[in-house]
Amino acid sequence: MSGLRERKKERTRRAISEAAIALFLEHGFDKVSVADVAAAAEVSKPTLFSYFPTKEDLVVHRFADHQDQAANVVRARAAGESVLEALHRDFLDGLARRDPITGLNDHPQVLAFNTLLYSTPSLTARAAEYLSRAENSLADALREIPDLPPPRALTAPLLAAQLTATLRVLAEHNLHRILTDGQTADEVHFEAVTNATQAFELLTAGYADHRHRPGRR
Repeated sequence: MSGLRERKKERTRRAISEAAIALFLEHGFDKVSVADVAAAAEVSKPTLFSYFPTKEDLVVHRFADHQDQAANVVRARAAGESVLEALHRDFLDGLARRDPITGLNDHPQVLAFNTLLYSTPSLTARAAEYLSRAENSLADALREIPDLPPPRALTAPLLAAQLTATLRVLAEHNLHRILTDGQTADEVHFEAVTNATQAFELLTAGYADHRHRPGRR
């Protein structure tokens, strides 16, 4: 019975979110009220808020599905595989399957969703909160690594911040190439793979060539 209840809850949650996003795309986020969404989804406002704490969560809850992805990849990496190798591999896998979280997806609904997200300040701010949670989740996973360089309390969040920022910038660049430059996901794929590889090489090297910076004696 518990499995059935969970499936029913998930269907209700998905129906509310889909109704909300359809209204937001048609009329604009700020012009649609929570009451409008509840009516379209045929649920009460209290029921809606039991699934989505804020109006913004009706849209950006999709980021919650990826909130622990990097941490899970780190914990599940193969023996002998480094953190950077595992996260690089996972990102390349995401590019290959056109996972929207990598920015490399040109499906019209995905592009419309991203346009809504990045053109609405309150949605962008809420998405940043989920990104911060993902960063903290990754830091927790990194703290579990036995040979993490000391001081552990500082090293883990520093690495998590660098890795999270790298994945975010790569995804935003891919999305820009599609949304702004008019490229297809297939056209951008090779470039996206190349960029990801270069980014992780930079992280792996730790900017080892810093000695050659202009002005350095």
